[in-house]
Amino acid sequence: MSSIISSAWYADFFTELPNEFWRRVASPEMTAADVDFIEKALELPPAARILDVPCGSGRHSIALAGRGHRVTGVDLSTEAIDHARRAADEAGADVEFVLADMREIPGDRPFDAAVCLGNSFGYLDLAGTREFVASLARAVRPGGGLIVDFGATAESILPAYTGEPGTMVTGDITVETHHEYDPSESRLISRYTFRRGTEELHADAIHHIYTSGHLGALLAEGGFTAVRRYAGPDGAPYELGSGRLILTARRA
Repeated sequence: MSSIISSAWYADFFTELPNEFWRRVASPEMTAADVDFIEKALELPPAARILDVPCGSGRHSIALAGRGHRVTGVDLSTEAIDHARRAADEAGADVEFVLADMREIPGDRPFDAAVCLGNSFGYLDLAGTREFVASLARAVRPGGGLIVDFGATAESILPAYTGEPGTMVTGDITVETHHEYDPSESRLISRYTFRRGTEELHADAIHHIYTSGHLGALLAEGGFTAVRRYAGPDGAPYELGSGRLILTARRA
């Protein structure tokens, strides 16, 4: 793994084949469980104004809109946003989808809550993450809620890390994965090979690894308080080795 990966790898990674793979992996049951948790944990009022960033292909945005909330989804992937708009039309869901960087959040309205789901919080380096948190704080009204979903927390990744390659399959799409942990930069470098029939795509990704404590400190530094940690949408407590960390917080 000697080639250099751009720090802005996410700008080109999410084309149709990777997006379609993750769309298939995320079941309707998974989405419903996430949305149930969002409504309960943040005690959302009816018709809450919610920011979903980055929203990917829109599954959470559309589900939240289906429950009567007013949702704005922001993502940098043109393919994902186009798919989200089509899916929203098919579902009869009224969602505003915006093509933009996750730090370029619409600032012309106060949101009751913001959600950052699907492990995307670790895409940016420390400076970029601070910028993202500051943008979230500007977007959410005082007292409003925040949920951050993160699968690359140090307490989740490092206890089970082996560096062994892996394979994932869904339908006719196969993905081979190779991971390398960079201790000097505290980041996980992942190289993917996506295959569908005769189609083959190589794509690289970086996830910056933060400890659970560091994540809480970043949110507090950015203007959020009352940080709580869960291992999943069932409300289980987050522990060493938990595969997923969901943080909830309030805008101070």
